[in-house]
Amino acid sequence: MTNPIHDFNQRIIDEFRANHGRVGGPFEGGRLILLTTTGARTGTPRTNPVGYLPDGGDRILVIASAGGSPRHPDWYRNLVAHPQVTVESGVFTYEAKAVVLAGEERDRAFARAVESDRGWATYQEKTDRVLPVVALHEIASPGPPNINASSPGEAIRLVHDAFRRELTLIRKELSAGASTLGAQLRVNCLTFCQGLHNHHTGEDVAMFPFLAGRHPEAAPAIDRLRTEHEHIAALVEELREVLSGTDLDSVRTEVDRLTTELEAHLTYEEEQLIPLLDRA
Repeated sequence: MTNPIHDFNQRIIDEFRANHGRVGGPFEGGRLILLTTTGARTGTPRTNPVGYLPDGGDRILVIASAGGSPRHPDWYRNLVAHPQVTVESGVFTYEAKAVVLAGEERDRAFARAVESDRGWATYQEKTDRVLPVVALHEIASPGPPNINASSPGEAIRLVHDAFRRELTLIRKELSAGASTLGAQLRVNCLTFCQGLHNHHTGEDVAMFPFLAGRHPEAAPAIDRLRTEHEHIAALVEELREVLSGTDLDSVRTEVDRLTTELEAHLTYEEEQLIPLLDRA
């Protein structure tokens, strides 16, 4: 006899992996990961699609809502028993340590979640249990990140597309009609800014020198890309500054400006460097 919930989850998992994190249905346009835990009783790996919240730095947050069920979801009981988990973002796969938040830290994180999506509050209202909030801390590993790509060129494109998707989500959240700049939206923007900074720094210190050494003819394109990195970094700093205030219109303006400039940069980089990376 088939299990409808298992079948639904498996369809989402298959679609997620086939499309590098893009899915339709109830998760379309949202932030989603695949979370693999170790069965508390069986020791068997179990994978579930789970919504997440950016939280800055090296961690993301997940909420064990189970749609407001009176019972914790199996994946939560699993990670309590075995805190090391595997996270798939659609682009990256990495190991993480699960830490259940408690007290004021949990309450602040849950309040941010509710601020960004009232659905979390609806789930809490349906059950007497306190919905757990779990931080997933990425475990640093030696070597380059594990990118789910078949070539260096595809890896760059997938990373770029992840930035594009996140900016689209942020712009959607900014246009949702809220009258104030919420705490979770600030975190989303700042997490994006930090991720973009890290990506560009990695290109400046590793990928660009690698390509310059093998393809001297690409020097003008690489020089232009380095200059654009500096320009985008300045735009990011301007966004950080307005995020510290209360002017929502200024934040929208800066996000729109960054989106336009970044899209042009990413497109040019893909045109110039992906052929070289795939030949290398």
